[in-house]
Amino acid sequence: MAVSASKISELTKISPAVAAWVEEVAQLTRPDAIHWCEGSPEEQRTLVGQLVASKELQTLNEAEFPNCHLARSNPSDVARVEHLTFICTGSKEDAGPNNNWMDPKEARTRMRGLFEGCMKGRTLYVVPYCMGPIDSPYSRCGVEITDSAYVTLNMLIMTRAGRPALERIAREEKEHGGAFVRGLHSTGELDPNRRFIMHYPEELAIESFGSGYGGNALLGKKCHALRIASYQARREGWLAEHMLIVGLTSPEGEKHYIAAAFPSACGKTNLAMLIPPDSMPGWKVETVGDDIAWLHPGPDGRLWAINPEAGYFGVVPGTNRDTNKNAFDMIRRDTLFTNVALTADNQPWWEGRKKAAPVIDWKGNPYDAKNGPAAHPNSRFTVSAKNNPIYSPQADEPKGVPLSAIVFGGRRREVAPLVYEARDWNHGVLIGASVASETTAAATGQAGVVRRDPMAMLPFCGYNFGDYWRHWLDVGAKLKHPPRLFHVNWFRRDAAGKFLWPGFGDNLRVLEWMLKRSAGRVAASETAIGHLPRAEDINTVGLDIAQQTMQELLSVDAGLWRDEMKSVGEYLQGYGERLPGELREEHRKVVGRLG
Repeated sequence: MAVSASKISELTKISPAVAAWVEEVAQLTRPDAIHWCEGSPEEQRTLVGQLVASKELQTLNEAEFPNCHLARSNPSDVARVEHLTFICTGSKEDAGPNNNWMDPKEARTRMRGLFEGCMKGRTLYVVPYCMGPIDSPYSRCGVEITDSAYVTLNMLIMTRAGRPALERIAREEKEHGGAFVRGLHSTGELDPNRRFIMHYPEELAIESFGSGYGGNALLGKKCHALRIASYQARREGWLAEHMLIVGLTSPEGEKHYIAAAFPSACGKTNLAMLIPPDSMPGWKVETVGDDIAWLHPGPDGRLWAINPEAGYFGVVPGTNRDTNKNAFDMIRRDTLFTNVALTADNQPWWEGRKKAAPVIDWKGNPYDAKNGPAAHPNSRFTVSAKNNPIYSPQADEPKGVPLSAIVFGGRRREVAPLVYEARDWNHGVLIGASVASETTAAATGQAGVVRRDPMAMLPFCGYNFGDYWRHWLDVGAKLKHPPRLFHVNWFRRDAAGKFLWPGFGDNLRVLEWMLKRSAGRVAASETAIGHLPRAEDINTVGLDIAQQTMQELLSVDAGLWRDEMKSVGEYLQGYGERLPGELREEHRKVVGRLG
């Protein structure tokens, strides 16, 4: 068994705990070689070169998309597999009805059988990584062991990976016996019948086999940063959330930060990289994070947020200069595309891209519209966050950023108004717990079905939702200056099915109202479901929208809401004794106000 590069071999001596675990895994998986990741740009270029040579990556048009490459996954391996994702805790109740559960001993036995000898003929990559700024007290570290160079390349983009992370692990190990998250991954044979993603929150461990898709294989992302971290956060007194973080500076120079939780395909990336409309001059928007936020109560009584990631793993379809110029410009260079189509001159193409036309589909076959979309609906880009034209330098700030507001949202055709505000923190937790949205292609299964997705964490919470909501209530109780909590719905439609709100950059108009509410500078209408803006308090200067449409966007249909709250109540009751009494009471109050 070879260990590559003499310089890299020094990495084996930095952390005895990591080295011992690597040796243990190598004995089980029996790779031909071991590569410890240094995390340097040179290493990334070498990996890309190897993948191009092996035809696992294809170099794209250098003139139009410099240093960009295309990867194609197995057609059966294109999305998260929630039905094959398990939380393995000693008690099934601790995992909760929101998770698939398996006994840890059974899971370990099953996975050991799969991992036995699985890396013969392959290289084992050791990827030490830090989730969050390397010097932040709020960051946490892990190590992913994988036999996929593609996964390794993604991890080098998505996290602060390599020597600095390994040195932090060793330092924490020496100073206070700090544990790192241990993630073991193998693509196996990419057999859907031999595919499992196991999480052991009580052990801070992850095992993934049989998939090379991002959410299943990039273990620092959903597996660590949400499922394991949410459990870790509960134990340590913070929150790990499926949220973007965006900084907003008003024309007067007042700066605020907002975190927002949306399920997939509900406008999260567009909001994180929002471009103010021309009719709102002077506003500045900066992206701190586009997907995950770790929220910590600060010594000043406010809630502070860090983005644990260093890159973006975003859905490509729909991205163009009109929908989000920042996102489009960001992926024009130094980007790894997965499952997009190709044009005749070797440019990446996806539905929503207005230039050129596809000739090769995402499977590598000649494009024929009869066979479906040219790019897979869940095709992705992986890119460094620093490629973002509005990247915030605060994303590297060890103490994070203070939150003025937290926003929940979903894709609803009706019921939910454009925006409403919670009465207080506990009511906001109920609103977050009640989030519902139409399903998307990001998860395997039927798209277009409305499902309950509390805090946009349904696929990602690493323990019982009842305990999770309890933890939210406890965190809020400790905050002297908590952020205000809101709910938005950009996707409300009229009877003909037409969107009522323009969305995209015009969403800043709604955020402006939130910031005024947070600063106590604007009133609101009291309703049964919370505080709503008066139509005249939403800035519509330069927006071609009828007053009647605004009234419809801000309307609350008591009948529809009685049905909604009945559905919410039935959903919450599924958590039995674990459901906090405070949420029962908040639900009772809303039902009472609806009459």
